[in-house]
Amino acid sequence: MFISLVDGMDYCVKQVNWHTCENILRQIREKVFVYELHIPKTVEFDHKDNHAHHVLVSDKLNKPIATGRLCADGLLGRVAVLPDYRIPEVYQPLLNQLVSIAKQNGLKEISINCILQEVKKFTDSGFNPNGNVFMEAGIARQKLQCPISHFQTTPFTLVH
Repeated sequence: MFISLVDGMDYCVKQVNWHTCENILRQIREKVFVYELHIPKTVEFDHKDNHAHHVLVSDKLNKPIATGRLCADGLLGRVAVLPDYRIPEVYQPLLNQLVSIAKQNGLKEISINCILQEVKKFTDSGFNPNGNVFMEAGIARQKLQCPISHFQTTPFTLVH
């Protein structure tokens, strides 16, 4: 799926297979999570990658710029966007594609373990807090849940 924007930028958003695109997905996630946020590789790359649904976003020159995954239990995660592309026009189709995959797989609800400074952006998109704040890889997070029927991609950009 190509998304054309007013400013002339085009993005390709597609579901990809972990085994086929592992190197590309790893490169994006390493840049964002391992090098930028200092999350250990052993935490960032887990057994869930082999079974999760993955999405890859590329720019009009076919340069991979973002990724995210959906686990079988509806958990959205590993949403990584390279710094120069952290704009709503990249996040929206990425999240929409993950939610579309969730719908195709019969899920009624999605969740995300959100970093605290991003909670409001997700609550504005239909998510609600579930449980207490917890630490994961040294980062405070809040589990948020959303019925798929309530999900909205209001314009937002995540900060890493």
